[in-house]
Amino acid sequence: MPRVPSRRAVAREWCMTEAPFTPRQTFDDPDAALAQVAALYQGQVQHLRHHLQSYVAGHEPPSRVRAWYPSVRVQTDTVARADTRLSFGFVAGPGTYETTLTRPELFADYYREQFRLLLRNHGVTLDIGLGTQPIPVHFSLAEADHLEGTMTPERRMRLRDLFDLPDLAAMDDGIANGTYEPAPRDPHPLALFTAPRVDYSLHRLRHYTGTAPEYFQNFVLFTNYQFYIDEFIRLGHLWMGDPNSDYLAFVEPGNVVTPRVGLPAAGAGHPPPRLPQMPAYHLVREGHGGITMVNIGVGPANAKNITDHVAVLRPHAWIMLGHCAGLRNTQQLGDYVLAHGYVREDHVLDEELPLWVPIPPLAEVQLALEHAVAEVTQLSGYELKKIMRTGTVASTDNRNWELLPHPGPERRFSQSRAIALDMESATIAANGFRFRVPYGTLLCVSDKPLHGEIKLPGMANHFYRERVDQHLRIGVRALELLRESSVGQLHSRKLRGFAEVAFQ
Repeated sequence: MPRVPSRRAVAREWCMTEAPFTPRQTFDDPDAALAQVAALYQGQVQHLRHHLQSYVAGHEPPSRVRAWYPSVRVQTDTVARADTRLSFGFVAGPGTYETTLTRPELFADYYREQFRLLLRNHGVTLDIGLGTQPIPVHFSLAEADHLEGTMTPERRMRLRDLFDLPDLAAMDDGIANGTYEPAPRDPHPLALFTAPRVDYSLHRLRHYTGTAPEYFQNFVLFTNYQFYIDEFIRLGHLWMGDPNSDYLAFVEPGNVVTPRVGLPAAGAGHPPPRLPQMPAYHLVREGHGGITMVNIGVGPANAKNITDHVAVLRPHAWIMLGHCAGLRNTQQLGDYVLAHGYVREDHVLDEELPLWVPIPPLAEVQLALEHAVAEVTQLSGYELKKIMRTGTVASTDNRNWELLPHPGPERRFSQSRAIALDMESATIAANGFRFRVPYGTLLCVSDKPLHGEIKLPGMANHFYRERVDQHLRIGVRALELLRESSVGQLHSRKLRGFAEVAFQ
C-alpha cells in the first residue's frame, strides 16, 4: 500500500481535530474482528460528517478535521501454511502485512471470509485498529448527501484547508500491477486495493451505472449492445413473476427494485430522467450470488473504465457477451466465438499491462461457456462445431479499421490466427487478468467485412433480435454453472503473481 506518514508524525505537524483514540486490539475470531472494524469505521465517519455538517451550517472547526480508515494487520515468521493448493487466503512469506478497510457493511461477507482464511492458514491473530490513511471527506457522505451545493465558492475552496480531499497518490494500482515495492520499514500489502481506492471506485460505479454498489452481484455480464439489455430486462421481470425463482429481486438504474412475487416491496427508487453512461441491471440472489449486467457501450476506453471500478467489489467472474466481425470465410452470421486468446490492439492498458504479458484462457470459464452453449442450443459434439468456433479474438481501438491501407490489419490478424474482431473483449479479459478476476468471452458473428458481408440497418436489427435471446441465455447459464462450482477452484493460481496479496 502507498507509503504515508505515521499518525503521530501527522499529529506533530498539524493540530488536528480527531475522534477519540482507540488502541489497536488483536482478535482470533473473524466475526469479532469484523465488528471492531465496523465500530471503528462508523466512529470515524460520524466524526467527519458531524464537523462537515457544522461547517456547511457556517461554523468553523477549531482545527483541521481528520478521520482514519481502519486497518487489519497480520504478522508471521514462517512460510508454512495449511494448504499449498490455495490461490488466496495466505501471505507470501514471513513479515508484516496490512491493508486499510472501508464500508464494512457492504464488504462484511468478503472481509469475514478473508479474516477466516488468514486465521486458519497461518494460526496468527488479526491486529485491528486505525490505519495511517485519512478518510477523504467526500467518501464519508451518505448516498443522499450533496452538501457542497449549499456552500459558496469561497467556502468550497476553504474546504481543502480543513478536511482531507481524495489523494490520487493513495489510490493508484501499483499493487495490482505488480510495481509497488514497500519501503524497508513499511508493511507489505494484504489486498490489491487500499480503502481510498475502493471508495473512489464505489462512487464512480454509482455515477456511471446509475445503481448503488450494494446491488452489484458476484457474477457479471458485460455487453456492448442495448439489445442484450432489453432482453435481460424482459427476463428479469419474467423471473420476478415466478415464485420459485432463485432470484430475489431485479434492480434497474435509479435503484428501482422489483421484488420476486410474494416477497415484500423494497425501498422506492426513481428511474433517472436519462440513462447513465453505462447502465447496470442486477438479478439479486442471496449472498450477492446473482448476476449483474452492464451495457458498457462501444470501445476499449469504456471497457477499461468500468472494469477498473467493478474490480474493487471482488466479483467471482465476469464475461463479455457481444457482437463481433467474423474473420474467416467459413463462419456464418450468428455463429458463436469462444475466445481462447486475444490480440490486444486496444492500447488502453499498455502502461499497466505490457503487451508481452499473455492473457491465458481459464479452463473453468471456458468449460462453463461451452457447456452452456450446448445446453441452450441442444447441440453437442460435431454438431456444436457448426455454430461455435474456439479461437483468438482481436480487439482494436479503431472502429474503422477496414479503411486502413491494405493489407495492414488483415495481415496482422491472419498472422495471429484471429477468427473474430471487436473493440472490448481483450480489454475486459486483460483487466480481469490484472485484477485477478476470472474472465471469459463469448461473441456472436454479426458481420464479415473481409468477405463483403457488412451490417445494413434492416438486416442488423432483424439479426440482433433473432440471436440475442439465445446468446443472453447462454451467458446467464454459464454464470449459473460457475456459481454452482467451487469458488476456490474458479479463482485459480494462474492469476496469482510471485508475492501475491492474501485477500482474494
